[in-house]
Amino acid sequence: MSEQKRRPEEGQREFADVAWSVPSYLLSGMIVWGGIGWLLSWWTGWPWLIPIGLIIGVALAVYLVYVQYGRHSS
Repeated sequence: MSEQKRRPEEGQREFADVAWSVPSYLLSGMIVWGGIGWLLSWWTGWPWLIPIGLIIGVALAVYLVYVQYGRHSS
């Protein structure tokens, strides 16, 4: 079996997919966990839960980006 030659468009598509998915992970992490923090803040009356939720969301999103795109499989 012969390998198929990769066209340059395929590499550009892969780069575009990564370029769109990284900010999407970050934004969705902030929205989801910030929203959870906001709901808990509203429910308990502790306003400091909102920034904690945002920080947790960003940290988890960065971790997911690292797991998805940062590792090189050998």
